[in-house]
This record gives sequence, C-alpha cells and structure tokens, in this order.
Amino acid sequence: MENKGDRLRDARLAAGFRTAKAAADALGMRPTTYGAHENGQNDFGIDEAQIYAKKFSTDPLWLLTGQTVSQKTAIAGDFIPSNIIPLREVPNAEIREKVDTQGHRIPVYGQAVGGVDGEFIMNGSVLYEVMAPPNLSKISGAYAVSIAGDSMYPRYEDGEIAFIDPSRRVRKGDYVVAQIRYEEEGPILAFVKKFVRHNNDELVLEQFNPPKELTFPHHNVVSVHYVAMAGNA
Repeated sequence: MENKGDRLRDARLAAGFRTAKAAADALGMRPTTYGAHENGQNDFGIDEAQIYAKKFSTDPLWLLTGQTVSQKTAIAGDFIPSNIIPLREVPNAEIREKVDTQGHRIPVYGQAVGGVDGEFIMNGSVLYEVMAPPNLSKISGAYAVSIAGDSMYPRYEDGEIAFIDPSRRVRKGDYVVAQIRYEEEGPILAFVKKFVRHNNDELVLEQFNPPKELTFPHHNVVSVHYVAMAGNA
C-alpha cells in the first residue's frame, strides 16, 4: 500500500529531481532530514507537506492522505483543515555574506594629453583614486587608467576610466592596457587597445582610430593587463 513517503518520492520524480539529495539541496534542507521523510523513517506533517508541495507542484493534502482537495470535498461529511487552503507561502529569503559598504579605493594613472596612439607615460604618478568596482574589490594590485584621446572610440571615450584586473589571463579579443618600455632606462608607456596576440617575438594590438595594428617587440613588453570594465568615475 502506498504511504506518504511513496507519494513524496513520486512527486519528487515528477518534478524532475532524480535523487533525494538533489531535492534536499533545492529545498535548502539536510539530505538526511528529507531522506527520512521519503523513506518513511520519520513522519511529516502539514507544514512540511506544504513546503514539499510548493517545490514539487503538487497538492499537500495528496501527500498526506493520497487524496486531493477536490476528492475530499466530494465525500460528504469530510472536513478539510483550513490551514491547507490556500497554500502557505514558504519564506525564500537567503542569508548571505555581509556586504562591505566601505569598499576600498584604487589608484587612477594617466595624463591629461595622450600621445599619437593614445599612449601615456606610466610613471607611477597617481591622478586620483576611485572606489573599486565589486568585481575588483578583492583583486590584489587592481588599478585604473584614464583614457586619453579617441584612438579607441567608440569602445572608449576620452576621459573614461578603465578598471584593470592584473590577475586575469588575457585572450584574443580582450581589451587590455599594455605597458611598453622602448629603452632600458626609458619611461614606461601605456596603451589601452584590443589584444590580438602575444608570443616570444612580438605583441600585437588593434587600434580603432585610425584603424591599424600596433606591433611591439616582446623584449619591450613590461606587462599586458585585462580591462575588466570602463566608465565614468
């Protein structure tokens, strides 16, 4: 004879949960607690039935008795507990990690006027600081650069801030800030461009205005860092 545990298992399977553990995870329950209800080790009442019914899209009364509300009302003299209809809403709020409203600030590098290809001297001078966006708030060494000129318009506009993630691997098609040193004791020049390739011979970047590729010998490349996002600070 089918019991509550059998009906609970049937409802779970009908809802697409192949295992009791998958259902328990979706319900936010311990697998052992749910499993004990399904295998009949422990009984469950109306409160649990309504939670299961909501998740499995079934009737809580059917889980408890094997009959639906309409079947029960068709039987003269039957009394349906008032706490079964309507279904009680199950709280769905989740407690997550505390949001740090303070955040931390990162330096912005750049200069007022860029070079012919929008490059600027990366000499460590900080223009100002801005609040790190959430996706960079825990990245060590994150920084930002001020876009100079329109060499990458319409992707980036003059004066926009590009936020840099130095820890992320760069792939073809990414936008990057490449730091180049032409002479051993010379200044480091920074270029915000589209990444094409980088190998033991050369670094190749794409520029939009005017459209062209910029090629740098590998031995002149100091670093190539990923542009995570950009916008107005």
